[in-house]
Amino acid sequence: MISVTPPQRRIASHYLLTPSGLRPRPLLTLADDGTIVGIDTWRDPDRQAGVEFHAGILLPGMVNAHCHLELSCLRGAIPSGGGFAAFAQGMGAQRGRFDDVQRQRAVAAADARMWRDGVAAVGDVANGETAFAAKERSPIRYRTFAEVFGLQSVSAAPVEGLLRHAATTLTPHSTYSVPDALFRRLCGEGDAPLSIHFMESPAEEALYRGEGELAAWYAVRGWSCDFLHYGSPVERLVACVPPTRSVLLVHNCCVTQRTIDRVMAHFTAPVWWCLCPGSNRYISGARPPVELLRANGLNLCVGTDSLASNASLSLVDELRELGEAVPLAERLLWATAGGAAALGLGDALGTIVRGRRPGVVLLSGVDLRTMQLLPASRTVRLA
Repeated sequence: MISVTPPQRRIASHYLLTPSGLRPRPLLTLADDGTIVGIDTWRDPDRQAGVEFHAGILLPGMVNAHCHLELSCLRGAIPSGGGFAAFAQGMGAQRGRFDDVQRQRAVAAADARMWRDGVAAVGDVANGETAFAAKERSPIRYRTFAEVFGLQSVSAAPVEGLLRHAATTLTPHSTYSVPDALFRRLCGEGDAPLSIHFMESPAEEALYRGEGELAAWYAVRGWSCDFLHYGSPVERLVACVPPTRSVLLVHNCCVTQRTIDRVMAHFTAPVWWCLCPGSNRYISGARPPVELLRANGLNLCVGTDSLASNASLSLVDELRELGEAVPLAERLLWATAGGAAALGLGDALGTIVRGRRPGVVLLSGVDLRTMQLLPASRTVRLA
């Protein structure tokens, strides 16, 4: 009887992203199902039969740690640069203008584009059913946070029906948009990670002083806040979320050293700090304090937010927004291993390891001498 060896694919490049940095001259061997079966170093790939050579850096499948896929129909619908409250008001005005067919088409297109660009997993925020059909068909792994939102909300009932979908759990939207009793209940019940919009704008902290654009907008609408006694967003967070519950804090543009100290002194479970610089620039021009976060040795990951507040769902664009002061390999780890760990997928995705099937992605168009992203830098899925 003749045994047949399953077909294998061999892929070489200039560099491979590893947890310890960029490894030169990698040669990967993949089984026919994409499983990594060999990680070697090439000598002269042009003379090795059956080896594909791709110029650039090989990465595992990337992870978009914060996205609102269901808002994909809103691309370009809300003007950029209007500020935090203006964007929130624009969301309310524009969200109902699209019918179900338009929303579904936009979701499917955004999901397909992320897959082609090499995204392996997404931390997706959902307020309704719009994106679930596409997510259930997608090869991307979705971890869905069913979001409770609204100062008039008294329960999670409007989104509890979403829990019938796989890998879906409840989370409050933010420290400024959910009444106190409901916020405490959401944070205190269960042990799944929370994903909370946090310190995206100066308006959040100003609200607790009765000042700023959020406070003014709420006053016009006749909305009251029953949580201002905490004094600040971070004090509300640490008062309401048990220390043993993992949390993904999203945006973080206005965090200070005091904010970081309060958070890290409180939590014993992992805290992940997700950066979405493209969305921040689109809404208000704010920038996260990357060097401060790095100096504190925090767990970092990257998200795109939605097409309502971003020109694309490209993680390469997000890494470019973060600037070249941070070494490229470090930023790439935030968008791969960091995101996978934040979503609880670190045992399967985020690193290229023998025996795993994390996907293989090529980052091309990089200045390989200076290791800087260029305007032409892009990712494409190889496996």
